[in-house]
Amino acid sequence: MDTNVVLRLSNPSDEQHSLATEAVAILLIQANECYLTVQVLIEFWVVATCPIDVNGLGWSVEQTHSIINQLHDRFPLAEEVSQIFTNWLTLVSENQIKGKRTHDARIVAAMLVAGISHVLTLNPSDFSGFAHIKIVHPKEITTSA
Repeated sequence: MDTNVVLRLSNPSDEQHSLATEAVAILLIQANECYLTVQVLIEFWVVATCPIDVNGLGWSVEQTHSIINQLHDRFPLAEEVSQIFTNWLTLVSENQIKGKRTHDARIVAAMLVAGISHVLTLNPSDFSGFAHIKIVHPKEITTSA
């Protein structure tokens, strides 16, 4: 799961909360697993604890920590291993990745090491160009179910 899906899943007041929740529920009912990565949890922390006036959620450290614990209890965490860095460096170099997309490339690197083939994201363009993964928008899940 990409950070944007995890944020919507965790925030009932978000207008896309139902979409994220329904997509994840369908995947789980279909016996698929939804994984977290360390990168996603770090990005989640950043957005959750940022003030609302700079596009964050304005949550306290305690609230954010509690939500991360709940996510970690519910969803498996892709193992954080040194091979992720090697994969990431190859991905950003070969794909000429610059700037913000570097974070998404690290998610892809972690996926590749863990054998995760699909990413559930609300921003498919963030993952375009990575040939080894399949990009899935939550609407694809909810409309096909």
